[in-house]
Amino acid sequence: MTPRQEGDMLPTSDTPVYRCLACQARQPLSFTGWKCPACGGLLDLSEPARFDPGQIDSHHYTLWRYRHSFPLPIGAEAVTLGEGLTPLVPVTMNGRTVHFKLEFTNPTGSFKDRGMTVVLSAIRAIGVTAALEDSSGNAGASFAGYAARARVRASVYVPASASGPKLTQIAAYGAEIHAIEGPRSNAAEAAQRAATTGLYYASHVFNPLGLAGQATAAFEIWEQLGRLPEAVVLPVGNGTLLLGLQRGFKALVAAGLGQRLPRLVGVQALACAPLWAQHHHGSAGLAKVSEGATLAEGIRVFRPARAEAILAAIRDSGGTLLAVDEPAIEAGRPELARLGLYAEFTAAIVWEALKHVPGEVVAR
Repeated sequence: MTPRQEGDMLPTSDTPVYRCLACQARQPLSFTGWKCPACGGLLDLSEPARFDPGQIDSHHYTLWRYRHSFPLPIGAEAVTLGEGLTPLVPVTMNGRTVHFKLEFTNPTGSFKDRGMTVVLSAIRAIGVTAALEDSSGNAGASFAGYAARARVRASVYVPASASGPKLTQIAAYGAEIHAIEGPRSNAAEAAQRAATTGLYYASHVFNPLGLAGQATAAFEIWEQLGRLPEAVVLPVGNGTLLLGLQRGFKALVAAGLGQRLPRLVGVQALACAPLWAQHHHGSAGLAKVSEGATLAEGIRVFRPARAEAILAAIRDSGGTLLAVDEPAIEAGRPELARLGLYAEFTAAIVWEALKHVPGEVVAR
């Protein structure tokens, strides 16, 4: 696909925006379901990302400078809190430079804001007034914050064991919290049952609109470095940022702004590493792992819905998956802090992984 040219029409609420990965059926932006109505398959965006450096709106100091890449109607109002354009900080490690992308500087404290600004803008554009999400913390806080900004009534399903500060943040935005006992997967199942009652499921996992927002991290890295890096290292649970980065980097290469995709290196906690197991041992690898407790609670996801796409993205980029044990996760946080970077354990998991990834690297 070529980048949109000046004067090209952006989608309307009736333009096909979603595509079923199983049967290829397409749905418009006005579709309010979360899976294919024809076969129950997983939805993706119907078109690859488009990027044109000539259409960057330099007057916007947020990720909305890349609005031309979003599958939103022309008249859709941006639901924004000033997200994006996060710092890219160079740090010397063992004689080489690693660039840390500080996604915790987003308005609600995580990269999830990139997807939620697009999702909530779409929700408001099609007239939805109530929606729900499930989350172990960060996605729920992001959804609640952007729902408050959009004046959309929000319900968030969380594991009962979720971090207290995250629950406080979600509640502060005015969202209704449903605490579900058991592992993270129970909260997702409860949210999906609730979505059958007609509420819009603004899932950061199942709603592919969020991938358009996550792709902006790739555009920013290209702008900030002036080129594409050799590799990007990041924690992976549901893998939405990794898939968004792949989408963005592919658009940059298609626009002639890079020769090849950066290697995508996903990092999981050894206590819950289903993608790592499948990547290295095939489907039989799942028998070797479980949904164990981990300090990196934000990536404690045993059945990622988009596992096949994540594994394919890593293979296509020449990347890999790494697994880190709990002592190394715990050690990474103070090491980063001594560089001036105070991160959650989920983000600090990359510290150990960086020792195994050569070349010019961006870490998230």
